[in-house]
Amino acid sequence: MKALWVLALSSLCVTAMADEIPTDVANNTVPVEEYTYSTHLDIAKVISMSEVPSVCEVVPARMEYEDSNGQRHILRYSVMGNGCSNG
Repeated sequence: MKALWVLALSSLCVTAMADEIPTDVANNTVPVEEYTYSTHLDIAKVISMSEVPSVCEVVPARMEYEDSNGQRHILRYSVMGNGCSNG
């Protein structure tokens, strides 16, 4: 019975700690920007890019990058999938 109480109390503690989000992480959310042909891109360093699926259609893609001022950006754009054959 004591072990059951310890288990119940420890699960409550873990749940309470999981609800707390550090303020530095919560305040640093980067908005996702939609790419258009008129978008000025200032890409100094690419951090990550999403993989293009093997389908023969236009699919959404994401790129996270830093500009020349060191600020992070997330860019969403459209790309043709890699599943088309030329034949």
